Amino acid sequence: MPKFRPLAPAYAAAAVLMLGLAACAQQPAETPSDAATAPASVTQGEWTLDAAASRLTYVSIKAGEVAEANRFSRLSGSVAPDGTASLDVDLASVDTGVEVRDERMRELFFDIAANPKATITATLDPARFSGLAVGQSLTRPLKASVTIKGATAEVETDVLVTRVTEDRVMVVPTAPVIISTDMFGLTDELGELRALAQLPSITPAVPVTFLLAFNRG
Repeated sequence: MPKFRPLAPAYAAAAVLMLGLAACAQQPAETPSDAATAPASVTQGEWTLDAAASRLTYVSIKAGEVAEANRFSRLSGSVAPDGTASLDVDLASVDTGVEVRDERMRELFFDIAANPKATITATLDPARFSGLAVGQSLTRPLKASVTIKGATAEVETDVLVTRVTEDRVMVVPTAPVIISTDMFGLTDELGELRALAQLPSITPAVPVTFLLAFNRG
């Protein structure tokens, strides 16, 4: 905010008064209809994941030094007005860039016939997001429960939430989330994949990142 110098002349006070009266005359007071056009709070209504605009990816490392990008292409989720959030990951949609590897991931690693999806749930505090205006971003800690093949683990990260429009919000982590096979009892399955691929090693921990787009309604 600009700093004003002290007004020494008596004429300055009169000038300020005249400018103030002119401004009042030119700017009508807010009417009820004006208030009604203000954007609704981000905490109002239910938010649904825009799957086409969302991404969930991870990086696997084999033989100690070869990094490869992977992703899941089918996601669904929502955030309720009370802050209950859920995200479902279709494990059959795993995409490693190699067809035979995708088949092994689906059948051996995830066993999608018995475990078709992974589920992430979290409880958010709506009050911590109520002041988020269109065009603004804020960073908040997030604690979520991740369930894969019947095993559940807690993960924590910070997320950057941006209100793109009145009815659209984008969520990204401020840093990758590290997920390990030990967290879900998948170490044996990882060993099977390593043996089939005839690799000396596959790193059991992977960095996971995401971009989630939510629309109101």
